[in-house]
Amino acid sequence: MNMEFIEAIHELEKERGISADVLFETIEAALISAYKKNFASLQNVRVSIDRTTGEFKVYSRKNVVEEIEDERTQVTLEEARKIDPNYNIDDIVEYEVTPRDFGRIAAQTAKQVVVQRIREAERGMIYDEYINREGDIVTGVVQRYDQKNVIVDLGKVEAILAAQEQIPGETYQAFERIKTYVVEVKKTTKGPQIMLSRTHPGLIKRLFELEVPEIHDGFVEIKGVSREAGARSKIAVYSRDPNVDPVGACVGPKGSRVQTIVNELKGEKIDIVNYSPEPEEFVANALSPAKVIGVYPKPNEKVALVVVPDYQLSLAIGKEGQNARLAAKLTNWKIDIKSESQALAQNLIPESADEESVEYDEYDEYDENYDENYDEYDEYDEYNEYEQNAEEYDEFSDYSDESAEYDEGVGYDANAGYEEDESGINDHSEINETSETNHTRASKEGKKKKGKR
Repeated sequence: MNMEFIEAIHELEKERGISADVLFETIEAALISAYKKNFASLQNVRVSIDRTTGEFKVYSRKNVVEEIEDERTQVTLEEARKIDPNYNIDDIVEYEVTPRDFGRIAAQTAKQVVVQRIREAERGMIYDEYINREGDIVTGVVQRYDQKNVIVDLGKVEAILAAQEQIPGETYQAFERIKTYVVEVKKTTKGPQIMLSRTHPGLIKRLFELEVPEIHDGFVEIKGVSREAGARSKIAVYSRDPNVDPVGACVGPKGSRVQTIVNELKGEKIDIVNYSPEPEEFVANALSPAKVIGVYPKPNEKVALVVVPDYQLSLAIGKEGQNARLAAKLTNWKIDIKSESQALAQNLIPESADEESVEYDEYDEYDENYDENYDEYDEYDEYNEYEQNAEEYDEFSDYSDESAEYDEGVGYDANAGYEEDESGINDHSEINETSETNHTRASKEGKKKKGKR
């Protein structure tokens, strides 16, 4: 060992990020293995390396006993006290046994072990780093296809994006940067194995945490995510600050925030709804964009009957039941959707007894007010005044007699108007003729009088 070796150790510490102490311990363990192999030694030895000068020494370790059974590993108390009078039984005595010709073979063996230990240390560091990132999002570069799996380079290690974790219909180009979700980290003999996913619902949650500062700062909380990768997702958000609109914060100015996430997911649609602790409101919000007339939950069975307008039924169910299925996953409620006409026809809408009593109270109040007003209004006074006026009209009984002559020829029907009897046609013609002759005579006499004047 020399100073150049010490400098190389510190360079490895800077480049690989491995502690120099770990490397020295690894080298010491490698030298022990090389010593035992090349010198056929069964002794219990220890190797010490000076961290400054690089000088190393090999020490043979023996236990202090009363009677020796194995001279290679044991020493008597008398011999031990010759070295140091403070030794007692069961203490360990070290003798320096550094060979003069440790040689090239020992150095080569030590080198191989050092390289192996360095790799193990790197793998251990990578494992420790990514085991803490399970359930987190990472950005990597697509390297190649391994059958149907995609190998993604994360910088220090390559990860696997399995076929079942890929979005259906999505293709990946070499050297394309993609964001993925760390599902699992395994420790294997070849190093840590990192499994990625593009279909996990957690990917949606982490993407919103990256894009929305209000979620990162804790003002807005994501209460639930339901997803069908590549098609549609629903996310329920809740605001701890009444001045912050959770849906507006996630959508962003002119939809910029959610659009960034949609672009990352290659056009997957995302519905953002308000979370509510009340199941009626939460279920109604989860079925967005469909409009809901009423929600009737059964808390014991976790089943909710949802009534929607007839023209909104297909929208509430969604294509192949997708909207209803995602809403059920988001709310953890079983949702039964009925149109308004179906609910009324099947009598599915429950009526509250309290509502009925309120309706009856309103009618009773109306009847009391009506009776009081009716008592105050004396309609008979008007009829009495009319009878008094009728007696005065009886004095003009002559007109009634004259009208009787006309009534002989004409009968009045309230529905059909005036009707003519069998003799009425001739009588009317005679009356019309006399009225016309009288009118012409009166006009002629008037002209003669004007001429005389």
